[in-house]
Formats: sequence, C-alpha cells, structure tokens
Amino acid sequence: MNENLPPCPKCSCEYTYEMNALVVCPECGHEWVPAEGGAEGDGGGGEPVVKDAVGNVLSDGDTVTVVKALKVKGSPSGIKAGTKVRNIRLIDGVDGHDIDCKIDGFGAMQLKSSVVKKA
Repeated sequence: MNENLPPCPKCSCEYTYEMNALVVCPECGHEWVPAEGGAEGDGGGGEPVVKDAVGNVLSDGDTVTVVKALKVKGSPSGIKAGTKVRNIRLIDGVDGHDIDCKIDGFGAMQLKSSVVKKA
C-alpha cells in the first residue's frame, strides 16, 4: 500500500487506495481526484469540481440546457433536449446525479451533469 495517499475527506479513513487516476476509500466508497501539489489541495476546501457534457465547470445558480431527451418515470412525455433549467444547485447525489433543480412542468428532480450544457 502506498503510504503517501491522503485519508478520505468524507470519513477520514486512512486505508485509501489508487484506482487509475482516482483515490478510493474502502469504507465509505468515496472516490476523488488527489490534489496535484499536496499543500495546495489541503487549504482549498474539499469541493469537487462538476463539469457539464462539454467540459465547462458548473457552479450553484447556473443556467443549463438539457442536451439529450430524458425519460421520466410516471410521465408520458420526458424532458426534451433543449429544455433550459435555471438556478441549479450542485449536490453529492446518488448514482452520479449531481445537480438538484426544478424543471417547469416536472417539478424538483436531480440530473446528471453529463446530460446538460452550460447556457
């Protein structure tokens, strides 16, 4: 085991391991990209960077556009490509759903950043 890997930022577990470019915690399952300079990453807070489908960095309050049609359970019609979503909120959601938002006609829901583009 590599002794210079950082502990998990979520649960402080010291038994982290590398998997490709990520560092993984075996206790809570959290995955993150290690900071590239050691001391720089410690003072930066532990906020993950969320990027949209084309690589733009997203932040709270942004307006995004859905880039592909999405099926919605319980709705006869899904969310169409090109739908604008205003005032998003970034979260650490389940199954890669990292955007919390309200969509007109559908209400509150969570989206994956890989299906939206910054407007």
